[in-house]
Amino acid sequence: MTEPIAYLNGEYLPISRASLHVFDLGVVGGASVTEMIRTFGHAPFRFEEHLARLERSLVSVGFDPRLTMAELKVIGERVIVENARLIPAQHDLGLIIFVTAGQNLTYLGHAGRDLARRATVCVHTFPLPFELWAEKYQSGLSLVTVPTRSIPDDVLDPRIKHRSRLHWHVAEREARKIDATASAVLTDHEGHLTETAAGNIWFVRGNRLFTPSRHILEGVSRGVVLELADEAGLTTNIGDYDAMELAAADEAFVTSTPACLLPVTKFNGQPIGNGQPGPLFQQLIERWNGLVSLNIAEQMRRGASDRNA
Repeated sequence: MTEPIAYLNGEYLPISRASLHVFDLGVVGGASVTEMIRTFGHAPFRFEEHLARLERSLVSVGFDPRLTMAELKVIGERVIVENARLIPAQHDLGLIIFVTAGQNLTYLGHAGRDLARRATVCVHTFPLPFELWAEKYQSGLSLVTVPTRSIPDDVLDPRIKHRSRLHWHVAEREARKIDATASAVLTDHEGHLTETAAGNIWFVRGNRLFTPSRHILEGVSRGVVLELADEAGLTTNIGDYDAMELAAADEAFVTSTPACLLPVTKFNGQPIGNGQPGPLFQQLIERWNGLVSLNIAEQMRRGASDRNA
């Protein structure tokens, strides 16, 4: 097959045929939880941690996929194996698993009650778009704070990885109006830093790392950095921090599944530190390289060149 496959509600299909019904609550109401896992050397990284978080999300929102996490793992591994054949050996995939609440009973009526109770389950991949991040390992990200705030914990538990993303879309539009190259970092209603749309925020003072503790999705990549920092003997502080503390940092970076670690070199229009990726960022990305037996930034650069060609 020359087209990637996807799993949708019990079937393996060409990805072009894997479509949600317009009545699906993932479309109608954004009622969907999800996980993204990236591969290294076509092998999924930290699959178990992602599945554990997915299971917690499903329990929290009450969706029943009628599959165990072990079964979802087998499905995901099959989709990766099939689709990895269609990309170069030195490239990698993002694996997406999402589960929606099923179809909308209002649209179906009583005759569709069974459909309304049945969750939609989809598993698919995409080739990692290296060109989106390749230059950022050297130039760094620009972040800005925006008027849109993080959703309060008493409205929606931030530990649920969901696809109710409208507030992030609004926040990113706000960021682009401030700085066309910037991404948004949100704050809570007390002014504490929370996270970006792509991942968790970190900053450095001296040899100490700082990362927000509340109103955040506790990222799997965030957990990797906590492990790497502990192995390196670095002190990590998890707490409440404001924009002034980030602005005064020696360096900063963001953790996310596809890019792992990206430096932040500008915040609210001003350079972080000397405006260059800092030494702790370099130390941590080197340790991550060792963890996956791959130079992540170099893979991004070469992969971007391949894809742009």
